[in-house]
Amino acid sequence: MVELSTPVQYVKGIGPNVAAVLETKGIATVEDLLYYLPFRYEDRANPRRVAELQPGEMASVIAEVRGSLLMRTRKMPIFELSVTDLGAAYAPEPAGARHSGAKPALRAGAMPRHATLKCLWFHGGYLKDRFRPGQAIALYGKVEQDRRGALQIIQPQFEILSEGDDQENGAQASSSLEIGRIVPVYESAGNGKLTSRWFRHAIHRVLEQLPPDLPDALPAAIRARLNLPPRREALQKAHWPDSGESLRRLLDFRSPAQQRLIFEELFFLELGLELKRRRLRAQRGISFALTDKVRHAVKRLLPFHPTAAQKRVLKEIAADMQQPSPMRRLLQGDVGSGKTIVAMQAAAIAIENGFQVALMAPTEILATQHVFSARRILEPLAYRVVLLTGSLEQDRKRATHRHIAQGDANLVIGTHALLSERLEFSKLGLVIVDEQHRFGVLQRFRLMKKSDDEAEPDVLVMTATPIPRTLALTLYGDLDVSILDELPPGRTPVVTRHVDDERAGEVWAFLRKQVSAGRQAYVVYPVIEGSDEEGQIDFAAAEAKKSTLKAAEQMHRKLKSEILPGVRVGLLHGRLNSEDKEIIMRRFARGEIDVLVSTTVVEVGVDVPNANLMIIEHADRFGLSQLHQLRGRIGRGSAKSFCVLMTTGEITEDAQKRLAAMVRTSNGFEIAELDLEQRGPGEFFGTKQAGMPSFRVANLLRDRDLLEAARREAQAALAGMDTAAPSADFSRTLVHLKAHWQRRYGLVEVG
Repeated sequence: MVELSTPVQYVKGIGPNVAAVLETKGIATVEDLLYYLPFRYEDRANPRRVAELQPGEMASVIAEVRGSLLMRTRKMPIFELSVTDLGAAYAPEPAGARHSGAKPALRAGAMPRHATLKCLWFHGGYLKDRFRPGQAIALYGKVEQDRRGALQIIQPQFEILSEGDDQENGAQASSSLEIGRIVPVYESAGNGKLTSRWFRHAIHRVLEQLPPDLPDALPAAIRARLNLPPRREALQKAHWPDSGESLRRLLDFRSPAQQRLIFEELFFLELGLELKRRRLRAQRGISFALTDKVRHAVKRLLPFHPTAAQKRVLKEIAADMQQPSPMRRLLQGDVGSGKTIVAMQAAAIAIENGFQVALMAPTEILATQHVFSARRILEPLAYRVVLLTGSLEQDRKRATHRHIAQGDANLVIGTHALLSERLEFSKLGLVIVDEQHRFGVLQRFRLMKKSDDEAEPDVLVMTATPIPRTLALTLYGDLDVSILDELPPGRTPVVTRHVDDERAGEVWAFLRKQVSAGRQAYVVYPVIEGSDEEGQIDFAAAEAKKSTLKAAEQMHRKLKSEILPGVRVGLLHGRLNSEDKEIIMRRFARGEIDVLVSTTVVEVGVDVPNANLMIIEHADRFGLSQLHQLRGRIGRGSAKSFCVLMTTGEITEDAQKRLAAMVRTSNGFEIAELDLEQRGPGEFFGTKQAGMPSFRVANLLRDRDLLEAARREAQAALAGMDTAAPSADFSRTLVHLKAHWQRRYGLVEVG
């Protein structure tokens, strides 16, 4: 017998070397191995004979390799494999037959010529030495006819079941784990050393050794209510489905066994997040007073009549800040929805109560833009706003640290420099984190701990990237959510067009027309001088970028001298120092620059109502959410606004979908959902999110309904604890959660 906690290296047939390979897949224990589910299933209960195949059908075939050929064409190498039914291979060719044109003779009892199936793999050079005549092989794919009417499968999934010189060929090919049933197909590991076939046999052995009465941490009442099978049964049938199970349901991950395991994973995630929220509410926070003086200060910040959404969100934040427990709130809204003014109002509440506020931004330019906005908004109240970034000169940095420690600075805006161990606050009461998805959860935690007081500071997390509900429930599941879903009055819809750069002349003529009418414009590029924004140069990649993309500096010179002579053209990019960036932004905001050539540093924070045109070069190189962020910089005034997405030559199908979505809709949440579908949860924000939970069986796109159900059940289960002590059943659930929380979900205990 083995236990779920047994390290895999002690499982028979594995050992330390194989265990090291499994570790690269996150498999360290028997439990990890059993939750390594098949990514696909093949119906080999009734595998088709080659002679029975029909064009147009998806089919599983168990066949025998007859021969192979690597053809080298001008465009690509094509690998061709010829197979026939098991036991129907041709006799060896007579000597000289290949040159004489003689057809190979059929062995006695062999299948006729038409029972041969051809398989093709484009760019298939890697398969050159994989196959030998006589091998038993499983194939899966769409059956088609070539120009001569012969049957073929292009790019089939395949698995070698036995070697041709294996004396047990027939016995292995007909093994009960390989054919005659629905067969699980696993991702291989160790560069193909551990094949799908290896995983089948290893997992089958482990399941046979597993105790029949496996502990089940999912509460029985929930299992009964949702009609979920027990854990032991779910693990068995997720790997080895019953013969009557629907293949379609398995491929869609909708079988009862799969649904049970997916729900279980999501339930424990939501249960842990809900417990974190409860624990936070029990902590001591700062109860900010909302006196008439405070309310008056907040009202003085408004340069315009607030939207209903801004009023609602400020009311939610103010109510949180009055509570004796720490506020943990996510403020999300579309571009231009007015998050900054709401954040500044929250800052005013804290400052008027005698506390300091820290605002952390992911980049120096965004921090600089926040300082620019904050000083303009907070001028009526004479608050002192300071900037703290890593690039500050040492003398200036020390002086800024001193002002913060003495309490002279009311609002401290900075980058990761705010996390420095040397930095001390006099009385930190509110932490605002902008573009939270670009920080790790630990960084938010470290900034919260900057308060010397025993009371935890309030935390307001902001994002201008609309976050689909599925991600909000996981990435920010421990936060309350406020949504600004209304644009301020005066915002005009932006007309978006996608054009090929062959029409660049028309685009530049339109730009000249807008500038002549007194408007301003952005021209955005994805790179500068072939290197990345952080200055970390990969020279090979940099050279490739130089040859394919117009660098912002080059285009800046060309626009000034050739395309827009006499027009005031500025250049803004991430490698300028903070002071130069601020000077350029101020000049553009004051109308001293007509056209701002920029890399993506303008995507958040610059607010110039007179700018009504944005031209994005190489728009296919940007993600959907990033394009939407850029477009949000315009349409802030009364003039009709335009966003032009320019591309060069052929673009990918995915890029075409992104650009079509931009043209079709300006709804940030709809765009975010599409972006999530294209890039997947882990890459939604462009880089792997620090703090994102890692899932073994769940998929946030596919399993949204189960995520919602898991959240409801977790909240209901904990609500029951408010009126009675946890049952023995639910106590097991809590013990399981505590044992698995950090390792399984990769989430940090924050708050």
